[in-house]
Amino acid sequence: MAGHTMQHSPLRGCGRAQRSARGFTLTELVITLTLAAILATVAVPSFTGMIATQRARAFAADMYVTLAKARADAITLNQNVTLQANGGAWANGWQILDANNNVLDNHAAATGVTVATPTVAVTYRASGRLPVGVAPMFVISTMSGSTVHYQCVSVDPGGRPYIEATPAC
Repeated sequence: MAGHTMQHSPLRGCGRAQRSARGFTLTELVITLTLAAILATVAVPSFTGMIATQRARAFAADMYVTLAKARADAITLNQNVTLQANGGAWANGWQILDANNNVLDNHAAATGVTVATPTVAVTYRASGRLPVGVAPMFVISTMSGSTVHYQCVSVDPGGRPYIEATPAC
């Protein structure tokens, strides 16, 4: 091979490897951010509705647990126990009081929740039952845009609370 000279060619694919290691181009980044913004804009209204629904459910669950606790306290202490709104409004929170007005439990105010109820206090007798003719109902509502989300907490004549997802008890 005396007359034949060998030439070395550059490695193939070197330019391509360097190009792919550089990352995103500005155009790719702008398109990705635009798509993310569009998806976020579509998802936000449903997300706020879900938050409002959960806020109403959480408040209703707190009210249910407090009513059950007040009933259990009345039976345990063998005396009347009263559940009353703080400041005359249930959204301001509430307290459980024994027959001597000692605070057994205190619940803080809620934000973004409206409670429609004519009842400002619920008194359980030592038997765990309510006085005759008393049937407390708490209509809890939250807003999400123009949509209202409801929960209803009611107490039957035997003193047992229950929850329904309805605008009327």
